[in-house]
Amino acid sequence: MKLFKTVLITSLVAFIIPTLLHADPRNCGQRAAIVDRLQDRFGETRKSVGLGANNAMVEVFASDTTGSWTITVTTPGGPTCLVASGQAFETIAAKLPDPSEEDA
Repeated sequence: MKLFKTVLITSLVAFIIPTLLHADPRNCGQRAAIVDRLQDRFGETRKSVGLGANNAMVEVFASDTTGSWTITVTTPGGPTCLVASGQAFETIAAKLPDPSEEDA
């Protein structure tokens, strides 16, 4: 599961960081203000965090009540930007199948 999370976060950051460099300033701001807004407006709390390219912090926020979710990226010393959001968030603890066992 740890490997899956690492691969997922690395993949997300590979696509998100270039987009973040050209992000709409209206989608970025001070981290504290954005986190407060996600909590107050959507009931979202941080569910996971990872460190990406160039030490960018990638966070996933979600609401257990509504299923809404948001992914943010915070650059070192820089703004926090909203990069994706949606519905139907679920925490999955299922083990991914081992490809070497599928062919046996």
